[in-house]
Amino acid sequence: MSRHFLQIPGPTNVPDSVLRAMSAPTIDHRGPEFAALGLEVLRDIRPVFGTEGPVVIYPASGTGAWEAALVNTLSAGDKVLCFETGHFATLWQEMAGKLGLDVEFVPGDWRRGADPEAVLRHLSADTGHTVKAVCVVHNETSTGVTSRVPAVRAAIDAAGHPALLLVDTISSLGSIDYRHDEWGVDVTVAGSQKGLMLPPGLSFNAVSDKALHASRTAGLAKSFWDWAPILAANEHGYFPYTPATNLLYGLREALRLLYDEGLDAVFERHVRHAEATRAAVRGWGLEVLCADEREHSAALTAVIVPDGYDADKIRAIILDRFDMSLGSGLGRLAGRVFRIGHLGDFNDLTLAGTLAGVQMGLTLAGVPIDPRGLNDALERLQAP
Repeated sequence: MSRHFLQIPGPTNVPDSVLRAMSAPTIDHRGPEFAALGLEVLRDIRPVFGTEGPVVIYPASGTGAWEAALVNTLSAGDKVLCFETGHFATLWQEMAGKLGLDVEFVPGDWRRGADPEAVLRHLSADTGHTVKAVCVVHNETSTGVTSRVPAVRAAIDAAGHPALLLVDTISSLGSIDYRHDEWGVDVTVAGSQKGLMLPPGLSFNAVSDKALHASRTAGLAKSFWDWAPILAANEHGYFPYTPATNLLYGLREALRLLYDEGLDAVFERHVRHAEATRAAVRGWGLEVLCADEREHSAALTAVIVPDGYDADKIRAIILDRFDMSLGSGLGRLAGRVFRIGHLGDFNDLTLAGTLAGVQMGLTLAGVPIDPRGLNDALERLQAP
């Protein structure tokens, strides 16, 4: 009869005030009341992206925002440089191929982010500038690895290459420090159901001037995803189709919560919780999947289970005994890892309860661990 612990890395727990905001009566999406709402959220969403430019909002999942980023900036046959950092990076490059783009997919071990040196190497060799875009997943939800986007941008600049930089922040926006303008990102892709603390159903493209210029000649077919009519309608607070009105109510409240806490404080809180989680994992004697200390995610932690144990069976025990959901291993990581989400509407006591449940579940599954792991996490949470 107690509440369910939803500790997957998205969708995340929705704050009560956001749920209440979404329960307001639906209004006329062509009327003046909606125009005021539209103008407000379109203005207030920009700081969380770190941009002063336009942010396009779609009634869609993050997958839709992936497609929008590609079809608005590229033409059939254009070459894109992508990096195999995990399951979602793999899906994004598969989409690019299906759209008729020529994908150069740099292989990876799913334990590290996009390699800035590889970016420099590939783009420096591309003297004819055939690569039109570099696609990077900022925070790979399947692995708990955060790519160093500023270093990727620096590599593109060092190569003197004009390629666009497209970045997926679906599981990092609102949880991990991100700066669209400062880092020179051209299209930032995001979704509503993670750090923004909303249900699934909204997706976003933050768009640079360079990307807008590219969109005027991009040749890939588009209709619903086309930025031009959306941005034109947005000038007056409207959309060229029926928007997700009640999710926009929720977005307004979620942004209020983020800004009341302060974005810097939000990011610091996520870093603390990630450090405490890793302290527990290492204290148990287990291994964190992320192999580069510079790239640990502040939004989730992927844990490798020892040989001879099934991560999905451990997750099933934890769900059955403690009513807590953990993320599964995706793709090549199936059965080998479980993922602890510690993002969004989350505090110290929630994390303490989460880690206690994981520790008990590991013990019940017969995984040999040191029970002092939980204490290591609590010490980190109690540190000033």
